[in-house]
Amino acid sequence: MGKIAALTTKLMVGDGGGPEAFTELANVTNISGPGLALDTEDVTTHDQASAFEEVVATILRTGEITLDIVYDPDDGTHDASTGVLNDYQDKTLRNFQIRFPTTGKVQWSFAAYVTGFQEGAPVGGALTASLSLKISGVPTLDGTYV
Repeated sequence: MGKIAALTTKLMVGDGGGPEAFTELANVTNISGPGLALDTEDVTTHDQASAFEEVVATILRTGEITLDIVYDPDDGTHDASTGVLNDYQDKTLRNFQIRFPTTGKVQWSFAAYVTGFQEGAPVGGALTASLSLKISGVPTLDGTYV
């Protein structure tokens, strides 16, 4: 099994149209998440045969996706009138895709809200922003694209 460089991974933002078109979010430097998790509930009882806990699976948690960008307030995918900052302000549930740079062209698709937007402006560095996306509903974690 080969190793794959993450370079050229893309976060795509849907336009809500039908058919939906996706545009690459500009200047992404890092993508992390979604941090999937399974909740469990303890169902251990006094009359079971062993002293080991027993659990049942409950809710599948989708977690959050975090990403860093080199922030351009004039870029249409970043700005407060059409970009992710606008989606944050308007509480817009938007479709997203993470497209991985693999031969099989694998992508993860999900609907999410922009739940965080934090700018950074270090005196010796670039204007940046960190974003958080909270998935809502069932993500597709094994889709393909052309």
